[in-house]
Amino acid sequence: MLTALTKDPNNHVKDTTAWTLGRIFEFLHGSAMETPIITPANSQQIITVLLQIMRDVPNVAEKACGALYFLAQGYEDVGQTSPLTPYFQEIVHSLLTVTHRDDAGESRLRTAAYETLNEVVRCSTDETTSMVLHLVPVIMMSLHKTLEEHNLSSDERQKQNELQGLLCGCLQVIIQKLGSSEPSKYAFMQYADQIMNLFLRVFACRSATVHEEAMLAIGALAYSMGSDFAKYMPEFYKYLEMGLQNFEEYQVCAVTVGVVGDIRRALEDKMLPWCDGIMTQLLKDLSSNQLHRSVKPPIFSCFGDIAMAIGENFEKYLMYAMPMLQSVAELSAHTTGADDEIIEYTNLLRNGILEAYSGIFQGFKNSPKTQLLIPYAQHIIQFLDLMYMEKDMDDVVMKTAIGVLGDLADTLGSNAGSLIQQSLSSKDFLNECLSSGDHLIKESAEWAKLAISRAISV
Repeated sequence: MLTALTKDPNNHVKDTTAWTLGRIFEFLHGSAMETPIITPANSQQIITVLLQIMRDVPNVAEKACGALYFLAQGYEDVGQTSPLTPYFQEIVHSLLTVTHRDDAGESRLRTAAYETLNEVVRCSTDETTSMVLHLVPVIMMSLHKTLEEHNLSSDERQKQNELQGLLCGCLQVIIQKLGSSEPSKYAFMQYADQIMNLFLRVFACRSATVHEEAMLAIGALAYSMGSDFAKYMPEFYKYLEMGLQNFEEYQVCAVTVGVVGDIRRALEDKMLPWCDGIMTQLLKDLSSNQLHRSVKPPIFSCFGDIAMAIGENFEKYLMYAMPMLQSVAELSAHTTGADDEIIEYTNLLRNGILEAYSGIFQGFKNSPKTQLLIPYAQHIIQFLDLMYMEKDMDDVVMKTAIGVLGDLADTLGSNAGSLIQQSLSSKDFLNECLSSGDHLIKESAEWAKLAISRAISV
């Protein structure tokens, strides 16, 4: 009945029908469903109908894109073979056609088409890798064209920025997809230099929305390339620094902090030449009253990332980072009587602080400089004890906290043995975590118990 109604002469009927199909695919379709509503018998008809109504007026076409988005999402965990594979090329071609429509600026149609294209790519299987690879030069060419357009009115400039953001987002998804397996990653790398060059040109446009999308795409590229990404750092670093300094558009700053983490995982100790500048800027960010508070927890996590990458070379930052961690930890330890929003933010902050401590301990492990951390051990254990007594830790913080206790014991060994023995954390908190129903907390606690027993017995 619904597929028949997509041909109704009334625009409102078609609009609500396409929307209803989207809701059905969102809630009644997917690997978790015992009785699938989309079968080999009806899938071709459904896809044909959706591709047809994507040619309709913008408000109807936008709903068709939304329905196709959820249709693709339902096949996310399908395994090696997806029912969408035979139609993949046709779907991609239809979506790209929509993005180039003269009226694609109406009813969010262009945005919906790119979001759906991203989901179709993200949920695709290895069978369509070669077709995803063919998408790379197509999207690159579209992005290149936007960079060649000059002397635009403010309205045209806004539309150009929006399109650049969508194209960078699309490239990010493609990079993540192709970078997830060796054969496709190897084939994709032929485009890496050109893509990076395009992203650097996008940064020169100075648009916050586009910067955010380009940063995320660069994070995906760094993660995919590993240590080979180092060759781009001399040129990219100034934009990384600009992102970390962007207090006004704090989402850009937050995304840039996340990209520092991606770069850490890619470069490891090859990151060292850039660490002075990055750490200086991160410390400035934390000291600023201008920066939105939501960016501060990931900055603390970033300290841990950097410490894990450069190991004992983090020594020169300890005298700045540790007192800052200590003062914020003290502020976050007391939440009695606070409302839910404050408690939620406090947990984010605590988790960031704990991830910083964890990364620093792991970075210094087996280094002759571990004794540099001994003066901070007592405060960290007191922080863990205070949090345990407050009884308002969420599961994420609980897992990270017991992990930090294990890291401390593992790295400092007998130097921290007596401190650990005197703490609540090593007894009551550890026992609570060992009996937790959450297997991740339990796993961390079992490892911490082993590390503590080694530290005490030495």
